[in-house]
Amino acid sequence: MLSVIQETQQDFLKDLGLSDQAFARLDQLVQGDSKYLKDLRINLKTALQSENVTSKEAYLIALSAAVNEENNTLTESFRTLAASHGATDAELAEAVAVTSLLSTNNILYRFKHFMHTDFYESAPAKVKMNIMMNPVTGKEFFELVSLAISAINGCERCVTSHEESVRKLGASEQRIFDAVRIAAVVVGVSKVIR
Repeated sequence: MLSVIQETQQDFLKDLGLSDQAFARLDQLVQGDSKYLKDLRINLKTALQSENVTSKEAYLIALSAAVNEENNTLTESFRTLAASHGATDAELAEAVAVTSLLSTNNILYRFKHFMHTDFYESAPAKVKMNIMMNPVTGKEFFELVSLAISAINGCERCVTSHEESVRKLGASEQRIFDAVRIAAVVVGVSKVIR
């Protein structure tokens, strides 16, 4: 007979489409009878079921966060889940592309912010960003994902800039918060599912 925590583990893996795999860190939570596993499952389900973000959008944000965390297992899981909720190949590719671009920008702009010198402030980034001009997922959603990835990467300047942009494009504060919460929870999940 399975314990409650073992059942939670099975349900959690089933939610992610990973029920036939084993994960040492997740097993550690089960062996330690950690109630956190139940919290983690609830946090992920709640984040992905936001009223302000569609299911497809939620899974695309989760995919971007998993890519950013270099977690191949979750990347494949969220790619599959996003596709099952209507994401096209172009939208899936854009979720990966925006993560790559923002990882680049977050490093450059964090550096500029940290240094506080006229030279670095005025030096052009010289990073091609054509994808930002006409994104497949639309400008508002592209900015929303950019904000979520920037929050993960801790770039204050990029977070501030993308939050301002996405608000100007009509996003509510609750939609913004929900997107960042999805990214944050996926980062937490990525520490357990590796």
